[in-house]
Amino acid sequence: MSHGFIPPAGPGTAPSSAAVQIDPHTPRALQPLARVLLWVNQAMVVLGMVALLLASLVLTYSVISRYVMQASTDWQDEAAVFCLVAATFLCTAYVQSLRGHIGIEAVAGWLPRSLNSLRLMLVDLLSLLFCTFFAWKSWTLFHEAWIEQQTTSSSWAPPLTIPYGIMAAGMTLLSLQLLVQFSARTNALTKPSSEVAS
Repeated sequence: MSHGFIPPAGPGTAPSSAAVQIDPHTPRALQPLARVLLWVNQAMVVLGMVALLLASLVLTYSVISRYVMQASTDWQDEAAVFCLVAATFLCTAYVQSLRGHIGIEAVAGWLPRSLNSLRLMLVDLLSLLFCTFFAWKSWTLFHEAWIEQQTTSSSWAPPLTIPYGIMAAGMTLLSLQLLVQFSARTNALTKPSSEVAS
């Protein structure tokens, strides 16, 4: 079951649940932000793919160098973790734009449509509040790591601003995506369909 807007199919095409478009219920004031998020989210997906590819290459090199060439591997694990953090956090807003995060649907089938719409709006609001707090906390960790020049405890010692900055950027994008989606859902519930901006 989808939680959000599924774009209408074009002439002669089947509806695609993977197509990302701006929800027609998005308020006019947030439509420029929604358009920017569409572009940024797609760019983050490309970066996420590159990060996953790099992580796999680094880990493959690590296994070969450690077990075949008997070489020391002190940087590979952290580099792979940083790449995986980037892939995870930078792509969350794109996944949210598809409403692709895991949702529990045990109650959805029992509720009337209007009550279910209110439930989904409440879930969007709580998600927005949690992710906004997480983003704020990530930015404070980034700032602290920047000011104190914190590094990891390994011999490679990369700066902690890298993972904290990635976390902060990803959670900020996710919070903005949730803000757009929450406002679109609220707009759809509070305005008659004839008044909704397209």
